[in-house]
Amino acid sequence: MAPFRRFASGLGPVFREALDALASLVFPAPCRICEGTLTTASRIPICSACLDSLQPLAGPACHKCGRPFVSAVAVAAPQPLCHLCRRDVYNFDLARSFAAYNDAMVRAIVLLKYHEVTPLGAWFAARLAEMVARDPEALAADVVVPVPLHVSRLRERGYNQAELIAQPLAKRLGLPLRSYLLVRTRPRPEKLKLTRQERWRTVRGAYAMRTDAKIDKLRVLLVDDVLTTGATVDSCAQALRRAGASRVVALTVARVAPGWLPGSQAGVAEPAKD
Repeated sequence: MAPFRRFASGLGPVFREALDALASLVFPAPCRICEGTLTTASRIPICSACLDSLQPLAGPACHKCGRPFVSAVAVAAPQPLCHLCRRDVYNFDLARSFAAYNDAMVRAIVLLKYHEVTPLGAWFAARLAEMVARDPEALAADVVVPVPLHVSRLRERGYNQAELIAQPLAKRLGLPLRSYLLVRTRPRPEKLKLTRQERWRTVRGAYAMRTDAKIDKLRVLLVDDVLTTGATVDSCAQALRRAGASRVVALTVARVAPGWLPGSQAGVAEPAKD
C-alpha cells in the first residue's frame, strides 16, 4: 500500500483521487471510527454510518456563542444568552459550531489533526458552508482567517488543521483566505489537559496581528476545529478587533457541549489546543 501511495503522490489531484478510490477497493480497510469494513470507495476512511452520525447541533442555544442549552428554562428571551455572554466575556460577535464534540467527532478531528487525513478538511468545510447558507446574514464575512499554530507546532506537524478547513471553506464561499493575518506568539504548554482557568491564561495575549497586516473595517470569519471554552477564538478575536476588524464571527467544526447528547462523551474530554 505504501508504494502505491508514493506513486499516486506524483500524479495530479484528479488521478490521485481516482487511485485513492481504487485503492480502497483493492486494499480494504476498517472505518477509523467504528472499525467496521469500509464498503464504499472514499478518500475519507470513515464509513457512511459514522459520517452520518456527525449530526449538526440543533435546538435552543445561546444567541451569541452558540452554546446549546440543556434546560428549556434558559430560552425564554427572544435572543437568549448563556451566563458568560450575559457578562459580555467574549470579544467575538458570534460563534457557531457544526456538531457536538462527542466520541465520533473526537476521532474524526484526531484523524485530521494528527493523522493527516486531509480530505476531512474539505468535508468539514462543506458542513460549515451549509451553516453559512442557512444563515447568510448573521455569518456574512469579507475574509476567512484560520486560527494559527505556533511556528514550533507547525514545523513539527507540517500543516495547520484549521487551515485545512478554512481553505476549502473560503473557496466555497467565494471569499479570500488570509492565513497570514494572525500569528501565535507563545507555544501551548506541554501539559496535555488544562483546567478552564489555565486554558484562558495560556491563550491570553498569545495571538497577534502581523505588523504589515491590514484589516480595517473588514468582517472576519475565524475558523477552527474545536471550540472548548472559547478562550482561543476569543484571544484571536481580540487581536483582530484591535487591528480594526468591524466584526468577528467564529466558526468551528465541533463544540464541547456538556450534557447536550445523552450517553455521549460530549464535554467530558477537554481537547488539547495548539
